[in-house]
Amino acid sequence: MKKTTLAVLYGNRDFFPDALVLEARKDIEDLFKEFDVEMVVLPKEATKNGSVETWAHSKECAELFKKHREEIDGVLVCMPNFSDEKGIADTLKLSGLNVPILVQAYPDDPVNLPLERRRDGFCGKISVCNNLRQYGYKYTLTTDHTSDPKCDQFKKDFAKFLGVCRVVKGLRNLRVGAVGARPNAFNTVRFSEKLLQQYGISVKTIDLSELFGKATRMSSDHKDVKTKLQEIKDYIPTTGIPEEPLLRMSKFAVVLNEWIKYQDITATALQCWDSIQMNLGINPCTLMSMMSNNLMPSACEVDVTGAVSMYALTLATGKPAALVDWNNNYADESDKCVFFHCGNWAKSFYPDFTMRNAEILATTLGEENTYGAINGRVPAGPMSFARITTDDNAGLIRTYMGDGQVTDDKLDTFGSRAVVNVPGLQKLLKHICTYGFEHHAAFTNAVSAEIINEAFGNYMGWEVYYHQG
Repeated sequence: MKKTTLAVLYGNRDFFPDALVLEARKDIEDLFKEFDVEMVVLPKEATKNGSVETWAHSKECAELFKKHREEIDGVLVCMPNFSDEKGIADTLKLSGLNVPILVQAYPDDPVNLPLERRRDGFCGKISVCNNLRQYGYKYTLTTDHTSDPKCDQFKKDFAKFLGVCRVVKGLRNLRVGAVGARPNAFNTVRFSEKLLQQYGISVKTIDLSELFGKATRMSSDHKDVKTKLQEIKDYIPTTGIPEEPLLRMSKFAVVLNEWIKYQDITATALQCWDSIQMNLGINPCTLMSMMSNNLMPSACEVDVTGAVSMYALTLATGKPAALVDWNNNYADESDKCVFFHCGNWAKSFYPDFTMRNAEILATTLGEENTYGAINGRVPAGPMSFARITTDDNAGLIRTYMGDGQVTDDKLDTFGSRAVVNVPGLQKLLKHICTYGFEHHAAFTNAVSAEIINEAFGNYMGWEVYYHQG
């Protein structure tokens, strides 16, 4: 993933010690190096130690931010002391930035509070936030009201904020490819392109016949086909899989990737059944898995909002995400259930996996037409889930998110699968059914619901249900 770039705005107030700004600059520089983050900041010679206090300072800092507007993913407002609330708010207003903002204020030492060390950031942060809200800005707060950049808690807050910045920027510029028509039986994955477009998410479509035509005309000796065939074999064990469906899979992957590159698409949603099986005699699961593993999520059954949900989790964690069915209860354990899909999850989810046919689809489409599904189980560990849906009747986007655990409970079945424990699962399921969410959700094997909640609710402006048991 591309490095995150933050603009840093140092506050100051004339009757507080200026030396505190210099100390803060050193702390923040060390922090950015630790997290490998790029910085856009006034040099200390530009104003009083590079801080913002007056209208003139605001204009100078805003001009710098304007020049780097396309690079800047978020803003860190650093308050070494009380700071001038108008200077901070005016800078952001003049800069024209529309990115997440983290507000950090240094703590005082109440045991040693001489005039030359007095900060009053505790009080100043309230004033800064008051002004930001008056100016119409959304902003993120630290766990503790005042927080030293060197402390562990702030570093956790900072890591989460970087995730929020990635999610917000990624979603506001996302181009999703809808490959084929949704399966006729799946009204559940209908969605509103217009609602998504309001938030910068564009949907690009292509009919499967266009891809089939190019794929079937492509020579088996084409160098790109040979390259892709080897990539597939290097990606997953294919023992027992006939060569011919692997070759057809490679041809389809080449033409699909050409279209993805031409349209500058980041995430896809495929009509994974049953036209591909009937016309090409393959399951596209492995190809979708390969894309997701490369942090380009690919969702089943033309679930476009599912693909968006996957991408949000990928942005939050820097790890692949998968689309799952809330599929089965787990005996009588009310907080456990089974996640399942035929088999297109990224291989990074599994310690052990193989290619095989999609056993459920094979019952109607034939075993010989469904090679390409991935068989594997996700091991025990942390996980997060999320879902967005377009509620056309209400004219809004609804979302939910939460954290849970993948367990090692016994599960004797096939496909891509996991047993998960979600505290308060029955409450969550009632919410899903009450508000008409899809039976699909996205998940990843890292804790990230807090990041998703902040990005979706505070910055995207979507309705959120943050499930916490």
